[in-house]
Amino acid sequence: MIAALSPAATISSPTPNPIVPIQTVPYVDLQRYVGDWYVIANIPPWIEKGAHNSVESYRLEPDGTIATKFTWRADGFSGKQRELKSRAYVLDRQTNATWGVQFIWPIKADYRITYLAPDYSQTIVSREKRDWVWIMARTPEIPDADYERLLALVESQGYDVKQVQKVPQKWN
Repeated sequence: MIAALSPAATISSPTPNPIVPIQTVPYVDLQRYVGDWYVIANIPPWIEKGAHNSVESYRLEPDGTIATKFTWRADGFSGKQRELKSRAYVLDRQTNATWGVQFIWPIKADYRITYLAPDYSQTIVSREKRDWVWIMARTPEIPDADYERLLALVESQGYDVKQVQKVPQKWN
């Protein structure tokens, strides 16, 4: 998942729905949250358009930051393998659910964990601007009923779900 890149950070975004504030989950156990997440669907930033086999990986560092690595194949399953690294900073230490993700100093992009399954198998990452969103899971596919439920949660946050795209995932 690409939370921001310098050029993308300045692009105008849809007007947030002021009636539905973005609410994070009450608490994220970072030790359980880190690891690999398959991007099931998203409203993608420009760099993620056309991405296949997208995976967001998190590693907790000794200093409390989170090393992030986003990998994907460009424009198809046989497309060029790409990788983008960044650093995440937990901004709300009471919940661990609001992060600033930094690709270029000093910009930290908004990253909010707004849904997390009790077993840490599925998550939604949102942004206050409601410009990008990610539905992710520990597996490359989820049941249709789960996807529809997660999409409804995204809509309840004030997103236009017509913009949400499934990310093609095919693994051997």
